Amino acid sequence: MARTLQRTAAFTALGKALLSGSRGGPSIGKRLAALPRMMRATMRREYDGGMRVAMMAAATAYVVSPIDVVPEAFLLVVGLADDAVMITWLAGTVLAETERFLEWEKQRDAVLPGTTLP
Repeated sequence: MARTLQRTAAFTALGKALLSGSRGGPSIGKRLAALPRMMRATMRREYDGGMRVAMMAAATAYVVSPIDVVPEAFLLVVGLADDAVMITWLAGTVLAETERFLEWEKQRDAVLPGTTLP
């Protein structure tokens, strides 16, 4: 019984942390909503995330690619380990890049057109 309560409390705390954003940062919802805007701004060359966004797209394609199923069939643990490493890197990169993009958006919106920054 006590273990169930501990697990429930842990999952509740995790859910709150994900929804509210850790250390005062943006929430997961804000980060996910920023992804399409970040990709559009990168494609328009307004945001300087070109190579990072391309690497995130390549990592996503690698993980979901049907070609990647072949190593898992023969190498089992090693085949799954490369996916785990890729997913971990991708999650960290998405978190860092979306936070960077949201800060860039905030700064961009604070600047009046036709003014110069110090």
